[in-house]
Amino acid sequence: MKINYFLEKVYSFPRVLRVLSLISFDILIIYFSVLITFNFDSNKTPYMNLLFISISFFSTLTYFFSGFYLNITRYIGSQTYYKFAKKNFIIIFCIYLIGVFSNYKLPSIFYFLKLHIILTSLILLLRIFIRDLVMKLSKDKVVNNSIGIYGAGAAGTQLLASLKLSGRLNTVAFFDDNPKLWGTKINEVKIYPPHQIYKFKDNLKQILLAIPSISISRKRKIIKMLQNLELPILDIPSIDEITKGKTKIDALRPIPIEELLGREVIEAQSDLMNLAIKNKTILITGAGGSIGSELCRQVIQNKPKKIIILEISEENLYNINEEITQINTDNIRILSILGSSSNYKLVNKTIIDNNIDIIFHAAAYKHVPIVELNPIEGIKNNIFSTVAVCEAAANNHIEKLILISTDKSVRPTNIMGASKRVAELIVQAYAEKESINSDKDNTYKETLFSMVRFGNVLGSSGSVVLKFKEQIKSGGPITLTDPNIIRYFMTIKEAAQLVIQSSVLSEGGDIFLLDMGDPVKIYDLARQMINLSGLSIKNESNINGDIEIISTGLRPGEKLYEELLINAESKPTTNSRIFKAYENSIKFIVIEKILKDLKFHLDNYNLNESLNILKKLVPEWKKQSKEKLV
Repeated sequence: MKINYFLEKVYSFPRVLRVLSLISFDILIIYFSVLITFNFDSNKTPYMNLLFISISFFSTLTYFFSGFYLNITRYIGSQTYYKFAKKNFIIIFCIYLIGVFSNYKLPSIFYFLKLHIILTSLILLLRIFIRDLVMKLSKDKVVNNSIGIYGAGAAGTQLLASLKLSGRLNTVAFFDDNPKLWGTKINEVKIYPPHQIYKFKDNLKQILLAIPSISISRKRKIIKMLQNLELPILDIPSIDEITKGKTKIDALRPIPIEELLGREVIEAQSDLMNLAIKNKTILITGAGGSIGSELCRQVIQNKPKKIIILEISEENLYNINEEITQINTDNIRILSILGSSSNYKLVNKTIIDNNIDIIFHAAAYKHVPIVELNPIEGIKNNIFSTVAVCEAAANNHIEKLILISTDKSVRPTNIMGASKRVAELIVQAYAEKESINSDKDNTYKETLFSMVRFGNVLGSSGSVVLKFKEQIKSGGPITLTDPNIIRYFMTIKEAAQLVIQSSVLSEGGDIFLLDMGDPVKIYDLARQMINLSGLSIKNESNINGDIEIISTGLRPGEKLYEELLINAESKPTTNSRIFKAYENSIKFIVIEKILKDLKFHLDNYNLNESLNILKKLVPEWKKQSKEKLV
């Protein structure tokens, strides 16, 4: 269009030329405003000429030095208009007063009020006209970026205004659950009921969710409905992020699958968090891992006396130290120790030197395929790091030790799960030993040993969610081991908070189970992630789809579903998402001897004997027929 071409040329001019052009337009408008005010009456020409010259002079000077010409026309809002109207009134009124005090024969004040209204209206209309032309130009450029906004409340209205100003996207429709809004318009964009969104499917490129305060359960229902459109679904930031100035309302983002898998947020019980952490010296092993690092974040925010982070990976230790240092607003002392929790002397010295109160033992090799390929090192680390930490804790009579366990330890089908089950048995054995010592001697300071067992956490290293994200990003295919595989998920933050709270409930030898919520079919998870990315599934019924889902078969040691209980029943605690189980254990005197034999064979890389002993300790382990040591 010629008008678009003209506007593009104008916007390519230097700013000085554009300002001069605007001043010229304003002077022309002042002239016509004076003519209109006096009804083009030639008898009033002296008034007209005088007013035109004086108003032009004072107005352009006032506009210029008050910064009115510094405003970018396309972004001018109501506040600027109000200020502009006020300035015009002051200029015209001052000119009128000057005339009165100069005994100049003036027309009635009615003409000056009329002049103010006409002049202000015409100059503002000029700005609005220029703004709308520019926005029309931008809209023509994004004609193929038509979007719909779900949510016609305050957030949706702000989003529409922001998008109109930016010119990035062309909003063609609003959709909202409120029947009272159906058929009405916001800035000429009509509001429709949600069920009519399918009529717009072929005309929309994206759906934007503008309902930041909605509950997770309601959000899930909306997403489930929108996913059938196979359109990209983007979300606006949370109200908290917007009000704190962390981001803008039009900072659109893909909807994280974690938000849909996660549950309604239940705030951690502050009394339990305080009892567990406040004024205590805390040691976290495996502090650079997924759970370990979140434990660090939660602990530092609950005002411990000191936090000691033990990590074998230099990079992970550096990263978590830097992160918690940034959020350490209370100047809590942080001590970073590089080393293995399997090193008894290191752990023991750390406890003695720092007078540790509580240990969260999160250090472990947890990736099933890696441990299957490296069974000797996997067994040695997971079992004997637990022995070292438990022994040092008991010898120094610390207050509590909490083992971070896994649902894979229940009727394990892999070496990692079996090794973690042995770690649980070790903790139970030490708890039994401490109880016996306490019964024998009333002055004995008993260490309370307990463990927390839970399933997959969202966003952890090796998480299937992260894997699927990468596969979608690279164009697919998504690979999963079996279409019927089921897993439980919870957020890392919730898991860490529940672990900390469970430590307060410990009485010694406890097995705490975390409520993992509803199970998720991994195939459905993959399909959902593809749809959230605005892509379609490629299969026999849709050969032109974007991403294919391929089943590769269960890996060695992998189960279709995970469990949290072996052969016991769980009982509720004072926290609705923490349960307690009582399961079979092995006496300390028995397991101590077996572990000595196991260590001997591990140190000599005798895999078959090591696995036989592991089977003896965990008889429910479904040992694979072909184990391979790499």
